[in-house]
Amino acid sequence: MNKLKIAVQKSGRLHNDSLQLLKECGIAIDNGRDQLKVTATNFPLEIYYLRNGDIPQYLKDGVVDCAIIGENVLVEKACDISIVEKLGFSKCRVSLAIPKTDAYANVADLQGKRIATSYPVTTTNYLASKGVSAELHMINGSVEIAPNIGLADAICDIVSSGSTLFKNNLKEVEVMMKSEAVLAVSPSILAPQAALLNKLQFRIQAVLKGRASRYVLLNAPNEKLAEIVSILPGMKSPTILPLAEEGWSSIHSVVHQEVFWEVIDQLKVAGAEGILVCPIEKMVL
Repeated sequence: MNKLKIAVQKSGRLHNDSLQLLKECGIAIDNGRDQLKVTATNFPLEIYYLRNGDIPQYLKDGVVDCAIIGENVLVEKACDISIVEKLGFSKCRVSLAIPKTDAYANVADLQGKRIATSYPVTTTNYLASKGVSAELHMINGSVEIAPNIGLADAICDIVSSGSTLFKNNLKEVEVMMKSEAVLAVSPSILAPQAALLNKLQFRIQAVLKGRASRYVLLNAPNEKLAEIVSILPGMKSPTILPLAEEGWSSIHSVVHQEVFWEVIDQLKVAGAEGILVCPIEKMVL
């Protein structure tokens, strides 16, 4: 039986979120202790737990068919790997930072400086695009300490909340790229595995649409229906049902999370009452 081989991070920030996504896609995984490969029990899927930095090469060589990986890792490894879905979690920035007390006007201030980083390719390419040349020091882990011990004048590293920079008396001065978890596919994936990937991606899209949306139910006087319906950015058109109380209706719709509070404020002003908001587990369009 054909199976789709997917790589996920063995440990770290992406690991748990990746497995949670697969679980929400209805895929049952029986993890044994210290196993590096497991097989799903209800979907033709094999999961490989790999070091994050090794995953791009496994994709390139066709050892795995697809992977959940940070976009920044693909950029750093400079692999010609296609991204088929952005997954919306594990968002971060790859940024340049310097000591808080140092003055900074623009990236030209880094000319000739020493920069400690775990991302030499990303850093070199970014600086070259700005016409800046610097001396790079490769460090694996704990890059933030480099300026404090005199090893470097600046660093390039992943930034999420910025708290680690703050604790090490650094300030973010340049965002080189924004990254998030992505579903990447091997250039040598075969047709049977590509068909399975399409099925998996369909499930993933349903989960992501559900995460990004809220189901809204509200009551409104009939004379306000037209105004309220014009506010709701539903999938097609909201569902309107008459209430037992004459002159009132119940309206059901879906609102994207990004505009949720703005829409709710407008609905209240327009006369909506009894607004009920529910999470959506999955949304299939």
